Amino acid sequence: MTDAPITDPKALRALSHPFRWKLINLLNEEGPSTATQCSAKLGESVASCSYHLNMLAKYGFVAEVEGPGRQKPWQLVNRHQTITSEGLDDESAMAAEAAVVALLDNEYERTRERLRQHDRLPEEWRAPGGIGINSSTKFLTIDELIELQNELRAVLGRYSERMDRPELRPDGARPVRFFLSTTVSPD
Repeated sequence: MTDAPITDPKALRALSHPFRWKLINLLNEEGPSTATQCSAKLGESVASCSYHLNMLAKYGFVAEVEGPGRQKPWQLVNRHQTITSEGLDDESAMAAEAAVVALLDNEYERTRERLRQHDRLPEEWRAPGGIGINSSTKFLTIDELIELQNELRAVLGRYSERMDRPELRPDGARPVRFFLSTTVSPD
């Protein structure tokens, strides 16, 4: 699923802060959460979480929802953000690059942290296939690349409904992060 690319340089700059990607990821995996809950999970102050959630809300990435009592949890407005510098002016292109770099830094940090905690996983999750890194170079035409990307999205898409509907998750299901990156050699 792809949405219209983010083109507003201010919105892109809002995504260039590394902690905001942590909040986005937390809301993506945990669902609606208050600033206090985000603080407890991420080890950041409530004031900092509140500030960054408000910045994300200012540009439409998160929104407050009704919670129990006076609580106002935050939730993602959209699980998918499309960031590209294609067709943007210089200011927006630089902001897009900064947002992508912050996203990549966050993904690498998450991957390193999960690898460090690998030995603490239950035995069945440490088995081959429970965690892994695969790096591979293939020689493809542009049409083959597009076809392969669509096939990979379709495979991962089979499990997308479980994000919003926890009742569809089988017993023992855990958040499993897939980070797929496609780069093309410039020559």
